[in-house]
Amino acid sequence: MSSNKNFAYREFGGDNSPATERPISELPPQQQNLKVQASRKGRKGKTVTVISGFQAKPETLADLVKQLKTQCGTGGTVKDNEIEIQGEHKQKILEILTKLGYKAKISGG
Repeated sequence: MSSNKNFAYREFGGDNSPATERPISELPPQQQNLKVQASRKGRKGKTVTVISGFQAKPETLADLVKQLKTQCGTGGTVKDNEIEIQGEHKQKILEILTKLGYKAKISGG
């Protein structure tokens, strides 16, 4: 394939130009409204605590998930701009996020 940049269609990406990336606006913690909820859906009966509503960069989320995992003593991950912490830790995570300055509330039953 030639290096001509005038393609009308490209099946396989390979061009990671800055123009195709979406800018992520990072809001300060006080302006973010987070939802903390426990979920078992699609996890073979295992409960995870999901924190959603972030408007932050992936690096910020990675630091936050590391801190939450340490505080809760369990595993966790970042998926689709949401943090998942293994087990049911709604109340504990709510307290931690509030201390860090986030506006968080428990949602769901």
